[in-house]
Amino acid sequence: MAGLEGSQLETSSAPGRRAVLDWLLGVSAIGALLAVVYPVLHFVFPPLRPKGRAKGAVLAGRASELPPGSGRVFPLGTQPAILVHTPDGEWRAFAARCTHLSCTVRYQQDLGMLLCPCHDGRFDLTGKNVGGPAPRPLPQHTVVLKGDEVYVTESEAV
Repeated sequence: MAGLEGSQLETSSAPGRRAVLDWLLGVSAIGALLAVVYPVLHFVFPPLRPKGRAKGAVLAGRASELPPGSGRVFPLGTQPAILVHTPDGEWRAFAARCTHLSCTVRYQQDLGMLLCPCHDGRFDLTGKNVGGPAPRPLPQHTVVLKGDEVYVTESEAV
């Protein structure tokens, strides 16, 4: 009888361990499935507007601080943007992320164009891609002058 009780103890404790292992395996499988499904759903159905993005005008700088032929990178919501005061005196603003691999573009005063330093992408002062691997022009933003302050609003096409 002593042998019988020992085998009953082993049998009664085995389903408890098996149940815990089955539960852990199930939780792991659900976690792995969610790790694959969530990014796919986020790609197929992107959010309409990312969190933290600016909805109104952003002060990009002061006109007195940016002489003609200069540019400045500034934050527009959660993305970088670039404000350019052209040598002709016009104000233009663009998304400052290169359309090739999203590197931040800079204004190159001596060349009079926007350059992506990573892969030598080149954009003219209208945002059109004129050299390098960039496949599309830079998205343009709206510039509003109010006295000495220069405001930029995000365009709808971004």
